[in-house]
Amino acid sequence: MKATFASVLLASLAGTSMALEASAFNADTLRASSAPNAVSMAALKERKVSHREKEIADGVFDLNRYAAVGPTACVNGKAGEYSCNKVDLLGFLRHEDVGSVTREGNDIWGWTDPKSGREYALLGQTDGTAFVEVLKDGTLQYVGRLPTQTVSSIWRDIKVIGNFAYIGSEARNHGLQIFDLTKLRTADPKNPKTYSITTDLTAHFSGFGSSHNIVANEETNLIAAVGTGRSLKCKGGLWMVDVSNPSKPRDIGCVAEDGYVHDAQCVVYQGPHKKYTNKEVCFNFNEDSLTIVDIHNRAKPQQLSRTTYNGATYTHQGWLTPDQKYLLLDDELDEQEKAGAAADQHTTTYVVDVQDLTKPVFKGVYKSPQRSIDHNQYIIDGLSYQANYGSGLRIVNVTSINEDPTGALFKEVGFFDVHPDDDAVGGEAEFYGAWSVYPYFQSGHIVVSSIERGIYSLKHNV
Repeated sequence: MKATFASVLLASLAGTSMALEASAFNADTLRASSAPNAVSMAALKERKVSHREKEIADGVFDLNRYAAVGPTACVNGKAGEYSCNKVDLLGFLRHEDVGSVTREGNDIWGWTDPKSGREYALLGQTDGTAFVEVLKDGTLQYVGRLPTQTVSSIWRDIKVIGNFAYIGSEARNHGLQIFDLTKLRTADPKNPKTYSITTDLTAHFSGFGSSHNIVANEETNLIAAVGTGRSLKCKGGLWMVDVSNPSKPRDIGCVAEDGYVHDAQCVVYQGPHKKYTNKEVCFNFNEDSLTIVDIHNRAKPQQLSRTTYNGATYTHQGWLTPDQKYLLLDDELDEQEKAGAAADQHTTTYVVDVQDLTKPVFKGVYKSPQRSIDHNQYIIDGLSYQANYGSGLRIVNVTSINEDPTGALFKEVGFFDVHPDDDAVGGEAEFYGAWSVYPYFQSGHIVVSSIERGIYSLKHNV
């Protein structure tokens, strides 16, 4: 049962959590049958809104608060004011440089034009989506923006399938914006265009109003909106939309059995559990648990398992290893609440063995050297690219996972801290800094979104 925000806070103040070394957390100590300290999205939103209001009052989003800076190499642990290790700053644009009036950022994704190979970042902001070209040298060039469909919101999420962007938001009645990214081919950076939310959209799906995240499976042309509202037909779970024809998105069903889903990864399964080979399987992060669902029959999704863990406070996001044997999971509130393995407030990543989809096992944790809240991560070629709020981009080598699934051999191999404001105190477990990261450009350019500052283009010096 999910506890209230107040009960979690009281438990924390009572000192019920003990600081333990990462090595103390294994399959036995992480096993749990319930998550008594987990909170709901409503409680988390209340906490985040309160923090954002304080930031606004403190002038954090004021015009020209942050200096415009150019490319800066990481030398002796610094790139200008930013702490770093083996990651260079190639480009930076502030939120006001890319057309935002509110100057508050959130999600980020990317698109590579298959015709020209040109790379574009899609930067979410409270008042819309900015389109930024990542040039060959990694510098950034603003080319246009798409405003929010209705009103501003702290939360906006963007995914890409083919040449189309799919954009959802917590803004009321926002629905799903479908935008043809090939329009950017003729964009004039000398006169960035504000695209119309009516005439420039390929389509607008209004089956749901607000959503918290957008999940995409390119292999099946599936868009699944999550966090669409507990009172609607999908109960906050996956609201599945077929976008095989982007101009005519089709509502194709729900995954509602376990209620609210905060985020998910859906794949055509090729892992070791042979019974589900070639079926479409979603790994859902459900506030207090990891839920695995077979959705190949869209009309009758089958829940394969629901697994919680010791320290569960707000199960937020995660990503599969390429062989689909393991999953790395983020809990967004365990650091702030000093829960379980995160009692010391160092960013804690949970390692989950999902070789049996019906019986996942939490095997261990990886502890970052820095105090910070984790938010989003993506795994490529044995590296986990983590956007960890106040400690920024963290690149972690996880190639040892098959040798030792406890995470004990994971190693940070590079970082770039986009939030230098808390460096003097060694980092804090707060909701500021990096929101997300997009590490999939073939050029090796990595783009990171900062809530307060803007968009960064980075390069890992391997």
